[in-house]
Amino acid sequence: MPDSVAVAAVTFDRPDDVKILLEALAAQSGNITSVALVDSGKSPVSDIAEASSAPVNYIRSNTNLGGAGGFSLAILSAMASGAEWIWIMDDDAHPEDPECVATLLAAAKERGLDVVLPLVVAPGAPDTLSFHFRLDGKLTHDRAEVAARGFLPNVGHFFNGALIRADVFYRVGLPDLRLFIRGDETDFMIRLRRAGIEFGTVTTVALTHPAAWAEVQPVLGDRMHVLVPETPFKQFYFYRNRGHLTRRYTRVKSFVADAVGYPIHFARTRDPRGFANWLRAYAAGIGGRRFGPPSDFGF
Repeated sequence: MPDSVAVAAVTFDRPDDVKILLEALAAQSGNITSVALVDSGKSPVSDIAEASSAPVNYIRSNTNLGGAGGFSLAILSAMASGAEWIWIMDDDAHPEDPECVATLLAAAKERGLDVVLPLVVAPGAPDTLSFHFRLDGKLTHDRAEVAARGFLPNVGHFFNGALIRADVFYRVGLPDLRLFIRGDETDFMIRLRRAGIEFGTVTTVALTHPAAWAEVQPVLGDRMHVLVPETPFKQFYFYRNRGHLTRRYTRVKSFVADAVGYPIHFARTRDPRGFANWLRAYAAGIGGRRFGPPSDFGF
């Protein structure tokens, strides 16, 4: 019998994207036994889930649990199905071709890994990566340049297409609900590394997902950059969660890079308000403060 795969997916008011995702999952050649779809949106997509030819288990959440909470709920549901592997999927992502999950499974077996990830490419630009890799100290979004390296060990972009053996969650836990969005994937990756669970990116297969190029702000050319999300909502959670993870895991290099990079960036852009917002959120994360539902912070 082929390995069974259950998809853990989350959605929030993206009906068109969900339809594309479910169509792509239904077309997969691998043995996808169920799709746990957690919907926290204001406009439920139950009709799209019901009409899909994919084996969807639609889960309505009347509370917005964020990406971290939504993925946790979806992963638990997927695990409850009895599947051997959990394939994590955001609603605005979809597999590039029908062999995606089969290729990931083959790579995991060949390398004896419990976690593998695909590349993530930009919509309409399959030769360009949505999220950068750092090769030889320089950032690149060039798919061919990254693919030429072959398998990339112990690096990847969670949670877009990560294929994880179900047993792994018993060893490292679920995504941290407190992080809500932005940073939950980094936290999970750090936990994998600390648990000694090897993983990596399979560069022969990809998912399509909107790019984050605009967030990357160079500070010292290719040697240093900072990330500045596009909305105050995302900025708050990214800065706070980054501070939290820096403190939690004693990430000295990360702290030094942030303490140097962000002041330089906001000085160059002449944005004192942006600097003040970064400093407040980052300090709150380091101090373990300002955790709670978004309504507590005016969102």
